[in-house]
Amino acid sequence: MKKRNSAEKVSPKWILILCISSFALGMFFTNRRWVSPESGPIVSTQRREQELRVISEDCGTKKKLGHDKDIMGEVYKTHEAIHTLDKTILMLQMELAATRGSQDMESSPAISTSFSREAPQKKKAFVVIGINTAFSSRRRRDSVRETWMPQGEKLVQMEREKGIVVRFMIGHSATANSILDRAIDSEEAQHNDFIRLEHVEGYHELSAKTKMFFSTAVAQWDADFYVKVDDDVHVNLGMLAVTLARHRSKPRVYMGCMKSGPVLAQKNVKYHEPEYWKFGENGNKYFRHATGQIYAISKDLATYISINHPILHKYANEDVSLGAWFIGLEVEHIDEHNMCCGTPPDCEWKAQSGSVCVASFDWSCSGICKSVDKIKDVHRRCGEGDEAVWNAML
Repeated sequence: MKKRNSAEKVSPKWILILCISSFALGMFFTNRRWVSPESGPIVSTQRREQELRVISEDCGTKKKLGHDKDIMGEVYKTHEAIHTLDKTILMLQMELAATRGSQDMESSPAISTSFSREAPQKKKAFVVIGINTAFSSRRRRDSVRETWMPQGEKLVQMEREKGIVVRFMIGHSATANSILDRAIDSEEAQHNDFIRLEHVEGYHELSAKTKMFFSTAVAQWDADFYVKVDDDVHVNLGMLAVTLARHRSKPRVYMGCMKSGPVLAQKNVKYHEPEYWKFGENGNKYFRHATGQIYAISKDLATYISINHPILHKYANEDVSLGAWFIGLEVEHIDEHNMCCGTPPDCEWKAQSGSVCVASFDWSCSGICKSVDKIKDVHRRCGEGDEAVWNAML
């Protein structure tokens, strides 16, 4: 009875304290359970956001790099297309020049049918010789025709049997159908020994004329060699052919009398070079090149000029220009002294000793001095004989 009475006498105060304590402990444990589960998702969400940000930045970088590669690829393709287009344009220009030449030949009623067929068919030849001439040089051309250049049927026969093509090369005047052009038309109708160039004649345009000759000749004839010679130089065709034949197996031959003259910076002097500063200090010399009176180049080099003629730089002097075009190429320079013999007695002594000259001229005149009057004497005393070209073993 006493024990039950003591239990019944628990103070309400302690009951209140126990209730408050229980409530406080419950709140404490409840808060810890809420915070713990919520902190995990917050952290993981932040990490996922960072990872997504890194991944998106990485994808953006890769996309940018891929975009850059695509741009570079398009630039490369565009460059290749332009390069191909340039080559196509050059080839079309050459085909147009050849077509114009063939049309000119076909439109002239006086040209023989054998010549008119050659240009379109691009016949095979051993050598094509272009004799550089001018409107005012009719007497020089006649003197060449009377000496070392065959005429008429013999010219055709030499081309057919020996593969030796010889033509006077000339352009046109600045005025269309001028009296100068008509004079050449009349002369061509009589002799049929010209190659007409798409070129305006002029003394200071010899480098351009040289480029056009090789381009036109390559378009019309598939030859082993192409030769340029002035109309005041005497040539032995048989000896020229034999000399060239020795180098027939070589791919890139540049043959002539090689020299290296001074670069003339002074104005108002003959052979003045306006671009003298490109060759170094004053007093320097040109690089080795063949003298302009006569020189020969092989098919590969003539074709190179034909393809690249729009971008080949022209210096004041034609022979310097030609030599410059071959700088940097794998070319064999052949210094052939028989291509620059002097006039009698020089070439006569050599002929008597059995060493017939390929070409003869006077250095002092850059050709035969007073060639119209003297070339017949040079031919008589230094010529190889009319049968030499027919007996030449090529």
